[in-house]
Amino acid sequence: MIIARSPLRISLGGGGTDLPSYYEKFGGYLIAGAIDKYVYVTANRPFQPGINLKYSKIESISQVDDVAHPIIRESLKEMKLKTPQIEISAIADIPARTGLGSSGSFTTALLKVLHTHYRRHINPEALAQLACKIEIENLAEPIGKQDQYIASYGGVNEFVFNEDGTVKVSPLNISTETLHNLEDNLLLFFTGISRSASNILEDQNSKSREMNESMLENLHFTKDLGYRSRDALVANDPEQFGFLMNEHWEHKKSRSSGMSNDFIDDVYKRALKAGAVGGKLVGAGGGGFLMFYAQDKERLRVELARFNLEEVRFKFDFEGTKVILS
Repeated sequence: MIIARSPLRISLGGGGTDLPSYYEKFGGYLIAGAIDKYVYVTANRPFQPGINLKYSKIESISQVDDVAHPIIRESLKEMKLKTPQIEISAIADIPARTGLGSSGSFTTALLKVLHTHYRRHINPEALAQLACKIEIENLAEPIGKQDQYIASYGGVNEFVFNEDGTVKVSPLNISTETLHNLEDNLLLFFTGISRSASNILEDQNSKSREMNESMLENLHFTKDLGYRSRDALVANDPEQFGFLMNEHWEHKKSRSSGMSNDFIDDVYKRALKAGAVGGKLVGAGGGGFLMFYAQDKERLRVELARFNLEEVRFKFDFEGTKVILS
């Protein structure tokens, strides 16, 4: 049996500018961090021919074209298997559709385990490119590239999305003190709302392609916030980074009516009154995880406990997608 794991992620600034509908015209930029919450995928060769899958559903089929799970089907197609004889299963630390990039993490873990199973090497850049090809090109999902790249590489990185589709990945030049400060003072709370990001992102996609002035101005501003967030962290000023998170969230909400709701708005207002410097919904919006930067962490935890929100504590992951058993 082979087991691969791929980290989930938090966006730290510039999110949304990694969609092709934007970066192909203007170039994109964002910073993101991989965290120590993972998607795990296993692969094993059963005694009988066929494809056996265990995820939220169970499948047992003989042909790749008959696989119902779209990412697994397209990944197996990319392997160009003649006689499939494989068993694949998946499990995750965090539920899917919660804004932490689980789809990209699943795809990279799956591709890593398949390449290892069939004795093929794949490096982080090639892994991220292939995962993007499967999700964005083959399956036409209205998503960006950050999830696949941060999952493949791990770490806390800045990403430049060039107009020709290439991606430049660089470790964010921050001190150990700043890194530990972020791990200590960034708090994640699950809203209890799981959602598909497709509708929100499709709206952004279509407006960007139509050159909607309001949407483009919003994304230009968001990209600039990504640079400003980078500068604050490099300057060892995480409190300023927290203020920028709040600025980011206020602009992010204006992209779509489905970005927030009354419950999330109420929680956010209470959090700011309870000492959070700033915060935002992680991911496309509509639900998932609220992330806050707070110096007075215990006061914030007490306040949000009134809403019965579960906190997920984390550290950053610097290993990226890897095989942990073979």
